[in-house]
Amino acid sequence: MTVTINGRLLEVVAGTVVSAAMLQAGEPCRISVSGEPRTAMCGMGICFECRAVVNGVAHRRTCQFVCADGLRVETMR
Repeated sequence: MTVTINGRLLEVVAGTVVSAAMLQAGEPCRISVSGEPRTAMCGMGICFECRAVVNGVAHRRTCQFVCADGLRVETMR
């Protein structure tokens, strides 16, 4: 299946969570207030470091969100 991450198309296998797809793409999930790129740390939805914009909805915990064909993801700033 294909997802779009920060405007780039990426092929992922079924069952891939969005945070893993972002790592595969080399994109951070969010940018901190100090400008540092952040990505999933716990992988359980507890740390909130994996928040990103998924299909236009901000603050989605990407480690808890499974990719679907045509999904659009953007790094949260």
